[in-house]
Amino acid sequence: MTVQINPSILSADFARLAEEAQAVEGADWLHVDVMDNHFVPNLTLGVPAVEALGKTTGIPLDCHLMIEQPDRWAPAYVEAGAGSVTFHAEAAAAPVRLAREIRAKGARASMALKPATPVEPYEDLLPELDMLLIMTVEPGFGGQAFLDIMLPKIRRTRALIERHGLEMWLQVDGGVSAETIERCAEAGADVFVAGSAVYGADDPAAAVRSLRAQATAARAH
Repeated sequence: MTVQINPSILSADFARLAEEAQAVEGADWLHVDVMDNHFVPNLTLGVPAVEALGKTTGIPLDCHLMIEQPDRWAPAYVEAGAGSVTFHAEAAAAPVRLAREIRAKGARASMALKPATPVEPYEDLLPELDMLLIMTVEPGFGGQAFLDIMLPKIRRTRALIERHGLEMWLQVDGGVSAETIERCAEAGADVFVAGSAVYGADDPAAAVRSLRAQATAARAH
């Protein structure tokens, strides 16, 4: 699997979103955290912002919906231009139906699991997904410390994906940095969301390249 780096716009300067999107030239996806102040205690961007962002960058948008009722709202994000839409297992009423609807509209369907949510109950759903996101912090705020206790869960998820012979991506989000990315890659992740580690750097595009090189080397071992 090719390593992919997805800078999180949550850590960017919201007053300069267009410029911040262009500052990470060379990134695989731009990760957009959508929060509704209900599912998580924070409020961020919605459909209009995603639509506007899509017009300012050629980097495809990876929308992570940390919201209640994703069954109702997720399709609108595909229509707004997202190339990948992630809903939370804990919030979706009918995850299989929702994943199929996202795919039918032309985007990649992804499901996220909070730190305390085990992956095993969702094993039968995996073929319906293009990506699974393992949260390595509690969702809601950027800049949190990476939870090492998630590494065994990443390993178990990679084993399940391989057992079923699936081509799906395994994404990690939360505290991913130069200090933690190699451990995540060794555990089996191949898509990495990085916020502060990219947007807190003097040269965000160089930070993307450096993180990719670190993760690629770790996965090659």
